[in-house]
Amino acid sequence: MTQAYSSLALAEPLKRAVADMGYEFMTPIQEQAIPVVLAGQDVMGAAQTGTGKTAAFSLPLLQRLMKHETSSVSPARHPVRALVLLPTRELADQVAQQVALYAKYTKLRSTVVFGGMDMKPQTAELKKGVEVLVATPGRLLDHIEAKNVVLNQIEYVVLDEADRMLDIGFLPDLQRILSYLPKSRTTLLFSATFSPEIKRLAGSYLQNPITIEVARPNETASTVEQRFYASTDDDKRRAIKQVLKDRNLNQAFIFVNSKLGCARLTRALERDGLKAAALHGDKSQDERLKALEAFKSGEVNLLCCTDVAARGLDIKDVPAVFNFDVPFNAEDYVHRIGRTGRAGASGLAVTLVTSHDSRLVGDIEKLIKKKIDVEALELDDERPRGRFNDGRRAWGGEEGDSRSSSASSGSSGYSSRGGRGGHRQPQDPFFDKPYEASTTKAEPATWEAAKSQPARGGVSSNIKTKRKVAALFRPAPAPAAMAD
Repeated sequence: MTQAYSSLALAEPLKRAVADMGYEFMTPIQEQAIPVVLAGQDVMGAAQTGTGKTAAFSLPLLQRLMKHETSSVSPARHPVRALVLLPTRELADQVAQQVALYAKYTKLRSTVVFGGMDMKPQTAELKKGVEVLVATPGRLLDHIEAKNVVLNQIEYVVLDEADRMLDIGFLPDLQRILSYLPKSRTTLLFSATFSPEIKRLAGSYLQNPITIEVARPNETASTVEQRFYASTDDDKRRAIKQVLKDRNLNQAFIFVNSKLGCARLTRALERDGLKAAALHGDKSQDERLKALEAFKSGEVNLLCCTDVAARGLDIKDVPAVFNFDVPFNAEDYVHRIGRTGRAGASGLAVTLVTSHDSRLVGDIEKLIKKKIDVEALELDDERPRGRFNDGRRAWGGEEGDSRSSSASSGSSGYSSRGGRGGHRQPQDPFFDKPYEASTTKAEPATWEAAKSQPARGGVSSNIKTKRKVAALFRPAPAPAAMAD
């Protein structure tokens, strides 16, 4: 039986905030994790994305910090006591907004710091004093080095999307941050995926942790319909438009493996008359936030993004996710398709598979422990207008291009060029004819005629003689011989 929030031992201000947000019953991860965190124990929590992990650590943290609540305006009375670390700026901003909503009826302060923004407003907030600090690792280290924040009174540390935080890219920064924290603290790790290596590494940061797994590790949500369609690189845009049309979808995430491919795909979709926006690491933070807001408000129908948007972003009622490229890491597949089918809603996840993606698809099969059937997709005859570059150094989409015509509707997706760097087939039948020697004697060309003329003065007719030009100075007379 699902437990109600009203049955939790939460302070009245927190219960009122939860009621304002319309939450009545807890999800499985919340039901199991909140009592453990309230007891002050370390937690390693694994649950499917979209099941409310943010509330699972935010509410008990705020409850434990209520003893430090004060109305004093002195920054010294508001030291940082809880630190929440996240891998991306968008996720940090989203979690900070959730924490602020839960704490709005309390006197606890919270703020967020992440890169891509001016440090001065963030510094001003930190100087006022905050109990809960939400941050990305790089920008937090900037504030630590600038002495804008002190972390010696931290009681709780949360690593959200812990598998990403503990990978080789973030680990050095994370180790530096943890060196500034007290050794006596409560550490909470939450993620949708945990590999055995990450579990072993996480064990070195936790003290007798309670492991909470509300579903089989790395399992995808049952509310998401997963489809894999065979395609060629040149037909992927047509496939997306076909599925959007057949399923009557109005919005979707489209994930691409590279920033360059993401930007080019966005421009190509816009030329096709679709409302699309790009979200990737080369965009400024202001551009990224504007793209997200436009997608949330419905001004943009298709959000083309890299894996910077694959983790934790909670946008309600997104009906579909497209994997334009099969992800390089199988764990990213679980996080990508978790952008749809959230909070019990149904969703569609479409992955476009080419002939050179077989190894990546096999990795996904091993992770989710399900057999993947790659299906054929019937495409309309309409082809995309103009040429585009999909980021793979291959141009496609032009009318009459043999690479586009090589894959007929409902093809298996295996093109004759093998996926990459194919050659354009000759269209002019002249080039298919064997060589035939000419039977008529042609007149010699002008230069050949000139070559056959006898040379004048022993100099070839093809060599031009030097022009005589006036000298600026006359040569000096030779000196007379000196007498003996």
